[in-house]
Amino acid sequence: MRREAVLVGLLLVAVLLPMWYVALHGEPPSEEIEIDQSVTEMRPLAELVDTPEKLAPSQVGVVVWVALFGLVAVLAAVHRFMNSAVRPDGGADGTDGAGRAVADGGGVGLPWFRTGDRWVVEYHDASDAREGILAMGGLTVLAIVFAALFTGEYLTLARTQYFGVYATGMFVSLALSTVAYYAWFLPHVEVAERRDHS
Repeated sequence: MRREAVLVGLLLVAVLLPMWYVALHGEPPSEEIEIDQSVTEMRPLAELVDTPEKLAPSQVGVVVWVALFGLVAVLAAVHRFMNSAVRPDGGADGTDGAGRAVADGGGVGLPWFRTGDRWVVEYHDASDAREGILAMGGLTVLAIVFAALFTGEYLTLARTQYFGVYATGMFVSLALSTVAYYAWFLPHVEVAERRDHS
């Protein structure tokens, strides 16, 4: 792990821990409000894991900051995966990662790609690996499953409603399938361009 990442992590912990400590002592406890089970069997407040019955505004602020930092970390990990984890080591010399010659010679044939002030620095052909097909297939099935669960939850008015969980799973599966397609089935091209050219 790089030194910068460790320093950023320590800085976040040093900021968030005091905020969470203050948030824990800033709101008096409150009683749980329950739905009368003699009237309806629906339990919209049921949860997958035990969570606090009430969050103070200060606690919500800490949770939001943690969620935002987590989102930034996820985006950074996805970006790193798309650009380095599954890219072949070769490819810039007209071959793919396994040393096979690619059909276009490893070059870019579009006329507007190369000009007097712009040129291709690096080109990697798509790997088209079997892992990519398996990943996209699995993520597609997962998205369908979450969509079916979401629809079934809405139509049947189940006792425990997890609309947010199912919707999150569906959209995350679709997003990761897009990441898998980009990583395994699109060529990687880096282009350099002179600044201040006419």
